Amino acid sequence: MASITKKTTIGEVLSRDLQAAKYFMEIGMQCLGCPHSQAESIEEACMVHGTNADELVDKLKRHFGE
Repeated sequence: MASITKKTTIGEVLSRDLQAAKYFMEIGMQCLGCPHSQAESIEEACMVHGTNADELVDKLKRHFGE
């Protein structure tokens, strides 16, 4: 699978490993089961929740060993 970027969707991340949900939950993204959130990019989700997309991408890359 391609490397995680700000353009990667939440659904793509969670399909790789559901345990990655904790990183979204840590920054207040509680709506991970919502169908809309699955198609939302990391960048879009962070913008809506007022968080830093680069920091989340870094955490996810470490999680997946990228």
